[in-house]
Amino acid sequence: MQPLLHAIATMALPTDARRIFHGRGGLHPGCVHLSLDFFAPVWLLTSFQPLADEELAAIGSALEARWAQLAPEQPLNWVFQCRHEGQSSTRTMAGAVPDPHWVEEDGLRYRVHLGSGQNHGLFLDMAEGRRWVHDHVAARTAPHDRVRVLNLFAYTCAFSVVALKAGARHVTNLDMSKGALAIGQQNHRANELAGNVSFLPHDLFSSWGKVTRGGPYGLVIVDPPSYQKGSFVATKDYARLIRRLPELLAPDGHVLLCLNAPELGPAFLQDQMQALAPELVFVERLANPATFADVSEERSLKVLVYRAPPLPEAVAG
Repeated sequence: MQPLLHAIATMALPTDARRIFHGRGGLHPGCVHLSLDFFAPVWLLTSFQPLADEELAAIGSALEARWAQLAPEQPLNWVFQCRHEGQSSTRTMAGAVPDPHWVEEDGLRYRVHLGSGQNHGLFLDMAEGRRWVHDHVAARTAPHDRVRVLNLFAYTCAFSVVALKAGARHVTNLDMSKGALAIGQQNHRANELAGNVSFLPHDLFSSWGKVTRGGPYGLVIVDPPSYQKGSFVATKDYARLIRRLPELLAPDGHVLLCLNAPELGPAFLQDQMQALAPELVFVERLANPATFADVSEERSLKVLVYRAPPLPEAVAG
């Protein structure tokens, strides 16, 4: 646990929501079960195995000491979540959690909820993916070039908020969870981005008609759960999705393919793209945030960019 205590003792005061310590990356011996995140003004400690009371006390003391240095006039708020054997429990260890709880990333606001569930409303490991979407859309804001975006498995619609802020023509958000999309709508309103956006609370595989009618799209974002029974199981459902991607994309359109499954390397996506959508060209794999450094690029979050072919010159002319 010493690497975590050292990270706490030496950390700077974060401004945006971000990860501070990523034991899951395997770079810190003895801490593979631990992570520490900051969702201002609350610290979130997550452990994937039970912690003894003395361990929690040591972490609490370290947070208290460093917080007194960083923000001496502010109360310390921290929450502990234990995930073990398919179950999770959450305890507020000190202070309180705001309700509603809003955090910022790159000047945009998102509602989060640390007190329940394992997904808190904003996936911090996808920060570079959101920045890529912002830059990609912002580079295409001429009237004839503005991008229509399809955000699949949209969850609370952070990608949509970023794309609209950057100047997207329209964003279609699709997710099975009406509750997640309702928070997504709050995120749009909080950032004064309530126009040029639609929300489809549907299962993708039974809603292709609704999805294709909104296209073609200049950017398709695919960020599914790796295993969610009744929704998406990567090992069998990604192929079904990849096969349909070309018909969704406008000429020279781009797709952002995401996969967070340690047991599946980037070749899992690349091989299926080559076999099922060979006309889409691989562009790059995005780097993950530095705070999510991992001993294995194979196991870490995969975010791949592909591009559809442009219009043939004869047609374009």
